[in-house]
Amino acid sequence: MRNLFRFIQRYHFFFLFLVFGTVAMALTASYQSDHRAFFIHSANAVSGKIYQAFDDVTAYLSLKQVNRQLLNDNTRLLNRQRENFVITDTDVFISADSIFQRRFSYMHARVINNSVTRRDNYLTLNKGLNHGVAPDMGVIAANGVVGIVRNVSANFSVAMSVLHSDMLVSVKIKKNDHIGSLHWEGNNYREAHMTYIPPHVELAMGDTIVTSGYSVVFPENILIGTIKDWEIRRGETFFTATIDLALDLNKISYAYIVKNLMQDEQKELELSVTSDI
Repeated sequence: MRNLFRFIQRYHFFFLFLVFGTVAMALTASYQSDHRAFFIHSANAVSGKIYQAFDDVTAYLSLKQVNRQLLNDNTRLLNRQRENFVITDTDVFISADSIFQRRFSYMHARVINNSVTRRDNYLTLNKGLNHGVAPDMGVIAANGVVGIVRNVSANFSVAMSVLHSDMLVSVKIKKNDHIGSLHWEGNNYREAHMTYIPPHVELAMGDTIVTSGYSVVFPENILIGTIKDWEIRRGETFFTATIDLALDLNKISYAYIVKNLMQDEQKELELSVTSDI
């Protein structure tokens, strides 16, 4: 045992070197491991950002195709709405194999010119005669009425905007079906007015206004907006309500052209009655 102590005492510097060397190697290995982990984490973060940027660019480049697909999907959904059909009595009429007859059909179009600051505003659409568009067809958007087609060329059409002094739309209060007329007075492009509301009708702020379906142009229950205020103007006996328009016509890019498949039949019948009066 004494010899062992003497051996250790004689070579204690060597043993200290081995101990310190081992500790240094362990610390170095540990440091390199942390360094390696940090590098791997940083590399993953950088590559993740690159992949994200590439995905964002790819998504942006495909927006046009995505928008076109959405428009096609929305058009199909609009064409399947119940309001587009009239119900006939199969005991009297036999039409194919259904009691439903289509009344309205839709096609999507891009708005390529538009105005909201004039007294009489119009929109230009990129669909025309070649696409089946004709005057007196309605134009709507996902959340409101846009206008009525007035002039058509081979590939384009011009629609009178709902923001036009001559534009009148038959509308109703959704909660009670009371009818009125919507027109624009040329001031705020986000507001219009509903007239001829009987004074006995109970109104409330936020009441929803929709199309009445009495027109040959627009289907029933197309959103117009909500009631903001109302009054009986001097010299009148009916309410005039201020309507917050649901559709911001200053931001519209796409629209849907509405075709009433029974428009000519209805017009001809109504004209034959009025001509006899």
